[in-house]
Amino acid sequence: MNATTPQLFATVRTFSLLLSSTRRGARLARLLAVEQLRAWEVSPGVTERAEQIVAELAGNAALHGRVQGRDFRLVLTLDTGTLRIAVTDARGDQLPLLSASADGGPVPDAESGRGLLLVAALADRWGTDPYPPGGKTVWAECAREPHGPDTHSGRYLTATAGRGSPATRHAAEHNPRP
Repeated sequence: MNATTPQLFATVRTFSLLLSSTRRGARLARLLAVEQLRAWEVSPGVTERAEQIVAELAGNAALHGRVQGRDFRLVLTLDTGTLRIAVTDARGDQLPLLSASADGGPVPDAESGRGLLLVAALADRWGTDPYPPGGKTVWAECAREPHGPDTHSGRYLTATAGRGSPATRHAAEHNPRP
């Protein structure tokens, strides 16, 4: 007798969008990313981290990765354990550099590079990949936080995080039914 074991398939969600390589495009990337993460019911702490990461990566794509007439692409990928944020631009020759002094802080006289320190602090992992023929993708990953304290927003997350109002979740957590 052959019994098959039921398999659970992980749902992978993807959101992809081309935006103009302008400050307005970078702002729109941040706003649309937040709305998409809320629609996917991602925890508030992860959404807040992602908002800052998208703002920095999209801003960099518009400022440093801009090629006249070429857009940048924002891709959000959500699987069971990780949110991946990827921004692709047309300037593969302009790789992002993490400007840090010997003590790990920003270089005092540097005109740029502080934003990637923020990305490094907020993301669990980040990096770059070439995007042929001449572009690059800068990506960051944030682990989803299904339970326990959310160290980034000060909220407490439950298995139903993202559902109901914060007041409802707070009341349910602190006033258990008999």
